[in-house]
Amino acid sequence: MAEVMKLNVITPEKSFYEGDVTMVELTTTEGDIGVYPNHIPLTAVVSPGVLTIHEEGEKKQASLISGFITILPDSVTIMAEVAEWPDEIDFKRAEEARVRAERRLTSGEAGLDTLRAEMSLKRAMVRLGLKH
Repeated sequence: MAEVMKLNVITPEKSFYEGDVTMVELTTTEGDIGVYPNHIPLTAVVSPGVLTIHEEGEKKQASLISGFITILPDSVTIMAEVAEWPDEIDFKRAEEARVRAERRLTSGEAGLDTLRAEMSLKRAMVRLGLKH
């Protein structure tokens, strides 16, 4: 049996995930990280990306939009703005958001909030990346 740690993913609406895991992978503002049991304590800011949860013999993926992660040797807590399983994602809406964001970014529009458009595009791409 592999070594495990507790993972809690909490959103403002609910407890998204709670269980024992062998590894967690996600994106932070500093880049992609993988967390195994007995990791050094760390707190980081979560960026839009795919959350990969490794359970004993199984792997689950979800979209993780933003938030904070706290890592302790025996547990990981993610406080997420949004976390979604693939079956919870409206892929048609995500595709429409991608098209809108790309159109804004290529428009050359004066006064465009570029950062906001780029983040909208990133969120849409994360969601679309989970489409099977």
